Amino acid sequence: MERRRFLLTLAAGLVGAAVGRGTTGLVDTAAAAGPAPASRAEPVATVLGEVPPAPPTGVVDRLPGEGDGLALTIDDGTDPEVVAAFCTFAADTGVRLTFFPNGRYRSWLDNGELLQPLVDSGQVAMGNHTWSHPDLTTLPDDAVAEEIGRNRDFLAEAFGAGRTPFFRPPFGARDERTDALAAAAGHPTVVLWNGTLEDNRLLTPGQLMTAARRWFTAQAIVVGHANQRTVTGLYDELVALIAERGLRTVTLADAWPSGLARVVPVVVRGAVG
Repeated sequence: MERRRFLLTLAAGLVGAAVGRGTTGLVDTAAAAGPAPASRAEPVATVLGEVPPAPPTGVVDRLPGEGDGLALTIDDGTDPEVVAAFCTFAADTGVRLTFFPNGRYRSWLDNGELLQPLVDSGQVAMGNHTWSHPDLTTLPDDAVAEEIGRNRDFLAEAFGAGRTPFFRPPFGARDERTDALAAAAGHPTVVLWNGTLEDNRLLTPGQLMTAARRWFTAQAIVVGHANQRTVTGLYDELVALIAERGLRTVTLADAWPSGLARVVPVVVRGAVG
């Protein structure tokens, strides 16, 4: 309870600071302050004062334009406790995340009750990361299509998220052929990254925070993994670092909304009274 109280207090303070800057805050305050009347909410694009671009066809490795956004993207999901911890972190603080699950891991279905409300609200977006995490550049066309299509169907059946435009190739291994096959499967935007938690291996807390301090910058797409448990003890420090740097967490669907990735309401407490 003490950790939750700290996170909610920090979240409220961050929202107040964000109102002073005239933008959305680090968090969706509905998580910290309870639901707001639907008629009082404004879409993300309205709060930002501009209409964000639609998802592109091709490869991206940072958020579009200039701003203070930070896209935290979480891959794989080998450990159900880490997936649960990320869901709880999002629910406690309102931090916005994009998950790239591999459907072969039961951790996603095991945590469906925690995850589904976050997906339904738009606080968590999803992208396709293949079913079983192979290097797609080593596979024939039919095997690549099977890996992507099976995971797309999993996202659709499990979370209603199969129509995501976003695709992340395992290991970042891609070429024009795999990009075209992903687009043919309904995922035209290939998402790489320009920052990392470096947690593709087991890290100490100090090593992970060193990576976060290096890579948490404006308009970055940062990749992490729901595999190793080190990160689950560092959420307070990560939130404090985001606040210290004046960053605002966004999902990829916030940055590139479309008919497939809908813009959802984000309410700033001070702006709506």
